[in-house]
Amino acid sequence: MAHVKTGIEILLDQRSSPVFKWRIGLITNRSAVTTDLTPSFDALLKAGVKVTALFAPEHGFTGQAADGERIESFIDEKTGIPVYSLYGTTKKPATEMLAGVDMLLFDIQDVGARFYTFLYTMAYAMEASAEAGKPFVVLDRPNPIGGISIEEPMLSPEFSSFVGFYPVPIRYGMTIGEFARMINREFGIGAELTAVPLSGWKREMWFDETGLPWVPPSPAIPTLETAAVYPGACLLEGTNVSEGRSTEMPFQTTGAPWIDSAKLADELNLAKLPGIRFDPVNFTPSSSKYAGFECSGVSWKVTDRDKFLPVMTGVKVIEIIHRLWPEEFEFRKPGPDGRYFFDLLAGTDRLRQDLESGRSAEEIAAGWKDGILEFCKVRRSYLLY
Repeated sequence: MAHVKTGIEILLDQRSSPVFKWRIGLITNRSAVTTDLTPSFDALLKAGVKVTALFAPEHGFTGQAADGERIESFIDEKTGIPVYSLYGTTKKPATEMLAGVDMLLFDIQDVGARFYTFLYTMAYAMEASAEAGKPFVVLDRPNPIGGISIEEPMLSPEFSSFVGFYPVPIRYGMTIGEFARMINREFGIGAELTAVPLSGWKREMWFDETGLPWVPPSPAIPTLETAAVYPGACLLEGTNVSEGRSTEMPFQTTGAPWIDSAKLADELNLAKLPGIRFDPVNFTPSSSKYAGFECSGVSWKVTDRDKFLPVMTGVKVIEIIHRLWPEEFEFRKPGPDGRYFFDLLAGTDRLRQDLESGRSAEEIAAGWKDGILEFCKVRRSYLLY
């Protein structure tokens, strides 16, 4: 097995770096650790770095708060350092939060899907650093589901939200450092940006091939297997079908009280989707959709992760449920701004409209090819590996 060194470990070897001289604001959570499981925050303090402010994304500094739960700022009792919430009253560091900071560091494990909010916490922080004239450093980490495969749909600007700011595909095949380089230039953020690259990482690697320890970046992504299905299974959040939140296998189980599990499993397996098998399952969510009610549905079993197409698979699951249970299935109602949450996740209203009109997932995915080619042309300039 390879031994990949993360950005934090590379940085700690660079004793001439300004990080060791300046006051540092660190944007992080519990997913950011060294190979020996030392949190990046502790590793920086131990190395003599003067961390004067901490910033926490969705799920909080400990990474344990529930999906969408508002996070409050607080003072770290052990160090006396303020921990500013970037998922509470503001999602962008305010001027006063940066008053005692000379440089911002970002170190969080991403999952490789466009709707993961850590990407936009980073983007807002980059904007704040550019406005304040302070350097911004991303400590790179592997894309856990690899850096090769790309799946649309592409986000349209009118569907920009905190689950998708920029016109990129759902599965974009970049590390978070590469993603930062791309958005900084392509979308005019203009931060004084440095990405500290990984050592030993190759684009075809999955996380369990890196030799690095897996720490869940958020409560609903407990395992690498969850991360593998997340780019497609997360689309179910925009429907009245449970995506398995608050169960032992979030995003790896799909169902509702009105679904026939055996019938759904049979239909999905007949579709012969690459790299995936579906098994009948019953589960009872403890919170979120159908809390306390038994749901019938399927579990996702990835059999060949290099062939598996999570986004197309997620679309196929919705297509078949919509066809088999048209009276029960629904897309969640639009929010106060008139936009469907499903459309925000998909980055477009076309996917929902195609599914409602009866188009197959295969037909829909065939229309993504041109957009993927165009994105690859842009993406190429920002790849580090």
